[in-house]
Amino acid sequence: MARFEHSGEEDRDRPLYRIRHSLAHVLAQAVLELRPGSTLGFGPPIDDGFYYDFLLSEPLTDADFPELERRMKKIIKKGQRFDREDLPYDAAMARLEEMGEPYKREYAETLFERHNLEALTFYRNGPFLDMCEGPHVETTKAIPRDAFKLRSLAGAYWRGDSRNVMMTRIYAWAFETKDELDAHVAAYEEALARDHKKLGRELDIYHIDQTIGKGLPLWLPKGTVIRDELERYAKDLEFRYGYDRVTTPPLAKVDLYWQSGHLPYYQDAMFPVMEVEDHADEAGAGEEGGAEGRVKERYVLRPMNCPHHHRVFAARPRSYRDLPLRLAEYGQVYRWEESGAVGGLVRVRGMCMNDAHIYCTEEQIKDEFKAVLQMYQEAYAVLGVTDYRVRLSRWDPEDEKGKEKYINDPPAWAHAERVLQEVLDELGWDYFDGPGEAAFYGPKIDIQFKTVTGREETVSTVQLDFAQPGRLGLEYKGADGALHTPWVIHRAPFSTHERMVAFLLEHYGGAFPAWLAPVQVQVITVADRFNDYGQALVRRLRGKRVRAEMAAEGETVGRKIREGTTQKIPNLLIIGEREVEEGTVTLRRYGVEEQITLSQDAFVAALLETIDNRAPAFQLPEAG
Repeated sequence: MARFEHSGEEDRDRPLYRIRHSLAHVLAQAVLELRPGSTLGFGPPIDDGFYYDFLLSEPLTDADFPELERRMKKIIKKGQRFDREDLPYDAAMARLEEMGEPYKREYAETLFERHNLEALTFYRNGPFLDMCEGPHVETTKAIPRDAFKLRSLAGAYWRGDSRNVMMTRIYAWAFETKDELDAHVAAYEEALARDHKKLGRELDIYHIDQTIGKGLPLWLPKGTVIRDELERYAKDLEFRYGYDRVTTPPLAKVDLYWQSGHLPYYQDAMFPVMEVEDHADEAGAGEEGGAEGRVKERYVLRPMNCPHHHRVFAARPRSYRDLPLRLAEYGQVYRWEESGAVGGLVRVRGMCMNDAHIYCTEEQIKDEFKAVLQMYQEAYAVLGVTDYRVRLSRWDPEDEKGKEKYINDPPAWAHAERVLQEVLDELGWDYFDGPGEAAFYGPKIDIQFKTVTGREETVSTVQLDFAQPGRLGLEYKGADGALHTPWVIHRAPFSTHERMVAFLLEHYGGAFPAWLAPVQVQVITVADRFNDYGQALVRRLRGKRVRAEMAAEGETVGRKIREGTTQKIPNLLIIGEREVEEGTVTLRRYGVEEQITLSQDAFVAALLETIDNRAPAFQLPEAG
C-alpha cells in the first residue's frame, strides 16, 4: 500500500511509478507465499525502486532474496490483472478485518477521519489483495522481469513511530530496462566503496568501542585532525561574521530544561536524569532536604546547547545596543538515539555541535538570517559542496501528535514561518516545504545534503525561536526604556562534527584537500643515504605547522608510494640523488598522473599558500 501523501500526481502518472508500485504488490504476494501468516505495512515507490514493510511470521534474510525474486518473476509471467474496487467505510473495515490486516485497518480509520473520504480503494492481482490508491500497470506482464533487484533489509517502525511495532522493510531497485538497473547497481556499489564507515576503518579516522558504548565514537589521531581543522575554519568564519565565543558545561540541572520547554517535547531523546547529593551551603536550596544539611540535586546531560547560551545572555543586563548578540560554541551534547537508528557517525549518542545563537530584535531577524545563509554558502564553496537542497521546515497543526511535538501558538507560528519564507524569496533561493519538520519552538531552514548512496540528510540548519526567550525570561532594554523579549536564531552550519565528517569522508572518498588532510605531506626517499635530507625537509615543514612525515623505512619505493596512495595522502615527495644535489623535491599529487620537480623553497611556498587559502587542490607556483 502506498502512502496516500507519498507522491504528487505528476509522479504517479509516470510509467515507471506504475511499474514500481505494481512490483511492490508482487513482492508482497511473494513474501506471503514464502512466509504465510505475515502482516502487511506500507509499500510505496521511492526514487530508485520501492520497499514494503512486513510483520513476518518467520524472519527473512538476504539469503532468501533469490527465492523471492524467482517467485516474483513467476507472478509477473502469469499476467495477473490489477483490478480496482472502491469501498465505503463499513465495507472497507469489514474487508480489512477479513484480510487479517490490523495495521492497515488502523490506518484506514485515520484516513477516513482525517480526509473525510467517501471510500477507500483496493486493488487485487491474482490472489493478492491490498488497500491502495494506485495507480498500477494493467497486468503484471507490463512489468520488465529483468529490471528489478531486491537490495536490502532494514527495521522500520510502523508509521515511523518508535512507540509502534518494529517491522521488516525490504528495499528493491526497479527501472524500465535492465541496462538502467545495471548502471544504477554499479553506481551504488561504487558509492559503497566510499561509505564513511568503511573509509573510517581503513583510514583510521574513528572507532566505536562497545566497552564505551554504542554511538559514542572515539576520534583517532587522524580523525581528530579533521575535526580540529573544521573547527578552526568555523572559528575563522565566525570571527569575520561578528560572533563571540563562549564555553559552557555539558550538563545542567533538570529545572533548566523545564524552563526552556525541552523536557515536555524532547525528554525521550535525553539520557536519564542523574540524582546526586550536595551540601546545602554549596548547592543552595535543593529540591529535597536531607540529613546533616545535605540536599538532592537532579542533573541531566544536555541534548543541545541553547539553554546554556540563554543563561549566558541572562548573565547581565542587556540593552538594544548589545543586539544582535551572536554567541558561538563547539559544545558537546548527548542524545539517546534509538538503538536501531545508531550507526557510524551519522547517528550517534555523543556529538559535538557547531552551534551558535543570535539574540536580536524583530527588525533584525531578516538581516541576520540572510547573513547566516551567506555564511553557509561561503562554507559550502570552501568545502566543495554543490549538491544540496533547501527545505522550509514548518509545523504541521494537522499532525495527530502535533500537540506533543510543538509549542501550540498558531499566530506565532504563522508569523515566524512568513518571515522565513520572505527571507528565502528575497534571496531568490529555491526551496521546498517540509510540513512537520520544524523544531518544537519554531520553524527552520534546513540544508539537505545528498550522500553518495542517494540518501538525504539534514546537515546545516538555521531556526527561528519565538518560544524559549519568553519562557526563560530573557529581556533587553529597548530604545524606549521598556523591557522587551529578544528573538533567537539557532544556527549550525556544520551540524555536528560527527555528521559533517561522515559526509565529507564520502564526498571526498577519503582523499581530502591538503588543508583538511590528516597527513598533508609524506616524504619518500629512494635510498637510506638520502634520509638526512628527507628528515630535514620534514622538520622544515613541521616548523611551518605542516603535517609532514617520513614514509616507513625498510620498504621499497614502489611499496611506499602504494601505501601513501592507499592512505590518500595529497602530496608525496620523492627524494633521490638528483633532488639532494639540486635542493629540489619531486612532487606526486594524489589523483594526478604527472609528477613535477620543484625547488624546496617553491614547493614550501606553494604548499603554504594552498593550505592558507583552503584551496581544493595544490596551487602550483606561477612559471618564472
